[in-house]
This record gives sequence, C-alpha cells and structure tokens, in this order.
Amino acid sequence: MTSIMTPAGLSECAGPAREHEGRVAIVTGSTSGIGLGIAEALAACGAAVVLNGFGPEVEIEATCRRLAEAHAVPVRHDDANMLEPGEIACLVERTARAFGPCDILVNNAGIQHVAPIEDFPPERWDAVLAINLSATFHATRAVLPRMKERRFGRIINVASAHGLVASPFKSAYVAAKHGVVGLTKVVALETAESGVTCNAVCPGYVWTPLVASQVAQQAAAHGLPEEEVVRKVFLAEQPTRRFATVEEVAATAAFLCSAAAASITGTALPVDGGWTAH
Repeated sequence: MTSIMTPAGLSECAGPAREHEGRVAIVTGSTSGIGLGIAEALAACGAAVVLNGFGPEVEIEATCRRLAEAHAVPVRHDDANMLEPGEIACLVERTARAFGPCDILVNNAGIQHVAPIEDFPPERWDAVLAINLSATFHATRAVLPRMKERRFGRIINVASAHGLVASPFKSAYVAAKHGVVGLTKVVALETAESGVTCNAVCPGYVWTPLVASQVAQQAAAHGLPEEEVVRKVFLAEQPTRRFATVEEVAATAAFLCSAAAASITGTALPVDGGWTAH
C-alpha cells in the first residue's frame, strides 16, 4: 500500500524553522514511536517526508493527512519491507520519482528479541540483524550516489544506548546496534569531503506506546506495581530516572540534519539520561 498527501495551503513558517524546504526525507520504521516523531520534526522544518512501516491502513492515511496539513509539506507512505534489499532499493527509487532524490535518510526501523544466547532462536537472530543493521546498509548504499552528486546529504542512524554498552539477553540487538555505530563511522569517513554527513543517535529508554505496553506486561507478569517495574527494570541504568521523550530524540535528529551540524559526522550521540556515562 502506498499513499500520498499534499498540503492544502502554504506554511506560515519561514526562515531557519523551514530550513529543509525543498528537501526530501525518508524515515524508515516511522508509522509510530520514535520514527514518527523524527518524521514530524523534519516535516516541521519543511521537508517532504516519506513514511515507512506497517499498521492499519486507515491510521496510516490519517497520519499522512495530519502531517501534510499541519506542516504544509507533501507526505507519502511506502510499505517497503526492510527485510528485503530489493524493496529497500525500490523505496528509494519510488521516492525519487514522487518527490525527487533523497536528501535526508533516517534509518530507524528495528525489532527486538530477548533470550539467553543458548535459547536464542537462530531465525530471530537473523531477523534482528537484517532489519536493525543490514537494512541500514542497504538504504545507505541506495541513497549515497545521488547525495554525492548533489554534494549534500544527511544520514541519521537510530542506534541505541545498546550500540555503546551491553545488557544480558539481548545478543542480537546489542550486536546489531554496535554494528550500526561502526557502520556510521565508516560512512562518515568515506563521505567526509562530499557534503554528506552520517551520525548515529543512541537513545536510552524512550517513553513510547510500545514501552508503555511492555511496562504493563511486566507488572502483570510479576505482580508488581508499574512504578516499581519502571524504577527497578526499565530505568535502573538511566541515572535521570526518567524516560527520554520522543520529542527529545526527534529534536536531536533534526539538529544533526541542520546546517549548524555540518561539521558533525561519525558521531554516536547518546540521548540516554546518562546511562552510558557509567
């Protein structure tokens, strides 16, 4: 399913707030949560946005319409499967045909599986690596030639605090996110003189509907109050003892896409309440 929405009128925003006017952004895994927050932040800066991800068609259509009307930008949804390299390449080509070549790529799509290594299903390992790491490579590979030709590009890889430190029972996720941080550095070095930057954002625990449901499930499973689950499980390693917000992560990503961040490349920037300061 592919949908496209165009704005009904002109935006009242001007100046730096609309510095991505005329730019084209692809945000993978963006029909909810962090990805959607980043897409909205880029739309607010004037970029045409391609959403990617799964969900009820009526909800995705409503999201496209809301972003287009709120920010006066074209918004498109593409349901390319991030497990398939061919579909990722087609996502980039369909974007170019609809809006023009991709100027901003946000690699956000990701999945998780938790289990001890000896019990970790090999097929889940393969899937986590494919979506969290390999899809980042395939999408980056697809957009780079045109970014280099135009001497402008911003690649933001949504890694994780788990791209910098480890936790038990998350072997595939930790391996993939460490790989994303390494890939970020390689891309930054290879594009250093081309006008393209590549950075990783490394969130700690972020309050999203998915995390809210996980808190509720853990509380029910262990017979504990949700507040205790949050304190002892989710935020045990996060010194601020609060969840980061989607808006905080989105604002960080948007800054890294800005002209002010033109000399920032190859970084892994934590948004983790001090987790990785331990």
